[in-house]
Amino acid sequence: MNLRRVLRVCLRFLFAAVLILGLLIGAGWLYLHPSFQQTAGIVYGKRHGHALTFDVVRPAKPNGLGVAFMVSGGWKSGTNAFHPWMAAPLLRRGYTVFPVCHVSQPEATVMEIYDDVSHALRFIRFHASDYGVDPNRLGVSGGSAGGHLSLLLATRGGPGPADAPDPVDRASSAVQAVAIFYPVTDLLNLGDSTENLHDDGPPKSYLKAFDQEPKNLAAWKLTGHEMSPIYYVNSNLPPTLIYHGDADTLVPLDQSQRFQAKAKELGRNVELVVHPGGHHGWLTMLWDVRAFADWYDRYLRP
Repeated sequence: MNLRRVLRVCLRFLFAAVLILGLLIGAGWLYLHPSFQQTAGIVYGKRHGHALTFDVVRPAKPNGLGVAFMVSGGWKSGTNAFHPWMAAPLLRRGYTVFPVCHVSQPEATVMEIYDDVSHALRFIRFHASDYGVDPNRLGVSGGSAGGHLSLLLATRGGPGPADAPDPVDRASSAVQAVAIFYPVTDLLNLGDSTENLHDDGPPKSYLKAFDQEPKNLAAWKLTGHEMSPIYYVNSNLPPTLIYHGDADTLVPLDQSQRFQAKAKELGRNVELVVHPGGHHGWLTMLWDVRAFADWYDRYLRP
């Protein structure tokens, strides 16, 4: 009899555990699938015969603010690399998300890629009223190469030439807040990165991406400086949130620490959150995007 009772209790416990697990999985699925409308494949330019596109992912209850998402890893990009669930916390807060794609390296150099995503920001800002967002309150997010491009926009973005024939080119590529993962900030000082050959040259796997095959170290000093956000930190740097793992060997934590220190010298707000044991990515990154939404609530909302 006692054995039967134990079995019944165990079965009830098992049933309750399975039910709770099912509810948690269901709640997680629902959280990652908020209501939204997606307009895909808006062409903002061309590069080497390819159309450059971004999507507009508009939540059910938009708050009138936009976040550009740099779809870039290793400076490679593609329309299948972004899924709305990646931005679920932002969509749930009402942010309209703009996943921006570019031509992948080595077909396009990183310099060309930066020019193209800059044009994407100008295009989004110029057409902001069409997308229901405030052109003066745009954020930018991304990870790794996407974080690097985000910081280039944050440090070098600004109005285009006033006499440009295309009015889109006159618009600004600046952003008003940044929330990113493990960015490259200083290409001339790669530190302990596995990409560093310690020859004062570019990252070893990205020679063609920087038009550096064969290497030209004299030219690299100019190119590396031009593509390193740390050398363009100024008093206009927008509030910036960086998440970085302390076990990252591809883009060492030092890259973000030195960027933060440079910004601090100028009194700019760069908050660095160190993920203990985090490599170049970790399982709970989507949870961290909730902090990105908090950051944008703090610095983009009127």
